[in-house]
Amino acid sequence: MEEGAAINAATPTQPTLKTWRGSVIERTLDVQVAREIGVRILAGELPVGSVLPNESLLGLDLGVSRTVLREAIKVLEAKGLVEVRRKTGTRIRPRSDWNALDPDILRWLFAGPGFIPGISDLLELRLIIEPAGAHRAAARRTAADLQEISNALHGMEATRENAEATVDADLRFHLAILEATHNAFMRPFGALIQEALCASFRLTNKDRHAYECSIERHRAVYLAIEARNPEAAKEAMRVVLNKTSEDIQRAIADKAVKREF
Repeated sequence: MEEGAAINAATPTQPTLKTWRGSVIERTLDVQVAREIGVRILAGELPVGSVLPNESLLGLDLGVSRTVLREAIKVLEAKGLVEVRRKTGTRIRPRSDWNALDPDILRWLFAGPGFIPGISDLLELRLIIEPAGAHRAAARRTAADLQEISNALHGMEATRENAEATVDADLRFHLAILEATHNAFMRPFGALIQEALCASFRLTNKDRHAYECSIERHRAVYLAIEARNPEAAKEAMRVVLNKTSEDIQRAIADKAVKREF
């Protein structure tokens, strides 16, 4: 088997690692392997406390060399997912040790079966952060901030017939509000979890009627920020998120019903 074949089955003509040793392709392959193992860990296929198969077996399963596998394990170790011990092997660490806000971990979580429980945790975190962010944005926003929020809202309206494009506009709206807080710690929060936000938006933005109603709720947030009314902005954002939670639960239920049939 060519090195990397299990990871890149769709591109069998890609040069092997032996051909490209030391190149960008070699360095990219270890990241792909880290992602594959990471998704399995986050999905529970590789349970907490379990030991990874030995290098020979795991390398054979993934179609990569021991060198690439070891580099991938280093990536996972740096993110707190695994612990490497001599003699006892590589063990999956407790969830409490995982760097849950690492962008890669979030991306891997929302790419696999861990999506549904992850969504619940995300919504809970958003309910803590975003209403407070809207409150601060209403008090501190500049004219430029308001323009960016307005542009994002217009983008949501203009892309209502394109579900994928609405995701980008929706994300821009929420990121613009966090940016408008002018809080050094609040501002990067949205960018950090944008993969998770996009995953949740994709669940809800496909329902055209629900999306039209969502635009109006977002408009209420914008108008409160425009009016510099922090309490109204906070409450309007809470309404947005509570309704989003309802829409997500309905979408998840619908997906479960479809699977049964």
